[in-house]
Amino acid sequence: MTRVEHAELLSSVRALRAENARLESRLEKLEAGRMLGGQSAAPRPTVLSASPQGSSDALPPLAVVKLKPKREAAPKLDTSVEVAEPVALYTDEPQRAAPLPDETDDAVAEGQFDAGANQLKTGNLEGGVDAMRRFVTDWPRHPRADNALYLAGVALHVQREFEQAAGFFAQVVAQYPAGDAVLDSMLKLADCRARLNRPREARATWEKIVANYPGTAAATQALARLSNSSSGSP
Repeated sequence: MTRVEHAELLSSVRALRAENARLESRLEKLEAGRMLGGQSAAPRPTVLSASPQGSSDALPPLAVVKLKPKREAAPKLDTSVEVAEPVALYTDEPQRAAPLPDETDDAVAEGQFDAGANQLKTGNLEGGVDAMRRFVTDWPRHPRADNALYLAGVALHVQREFEQAAGFFAQVVAQYPAGDAVLDSMLKLADCRARLNRPREARATWEKIVANYPGTAAATQALARLSNSSSGSP
């Protein structure tokens, strides 16, 4: 029992005591009046006792009631779990190893490049250009692909095939900007454009070399060509 409930109970007991006292006083007055009038006293009504067993502050005994929990079945939990198929790494299937670089292919590529370079050195320019073109087609990611294009362009430049040569040099700049042949290709490309009477395009290429590759030998040559471009000489 809480303190609040105890206080409420004591207040009720005091109220009952006051009511009993009032009734007893009234009853005594009635009996006294009857005795004076010669009438026999009526039986005294039973007064409610607010405090059992003569105790003024005692409270009625409290009954302890044990509550039994409800026997209800536990709620069912969803134990279904989505089954994922194991990745190939943990399966029993044989794994295919990643292909290793084929040394035979490297040897074939090197042999093809050397054959084309030898044709150019021996004066077979047409055959050398075709060989270099095939090399780039067969091995576009080979480290020497940009050199193959550059050598083919040089061979065409020697034959004064400036239009075709410019195409090879432009391909080097576009496809292999980080290659070691890009600066020489840009110089040759500007020269081809100057010889093809395209001074604006040639000047733009020289200016690009100076701006993007300052301090290099190519930039020095480009500055010299820029200073002489006004004369119109190739």
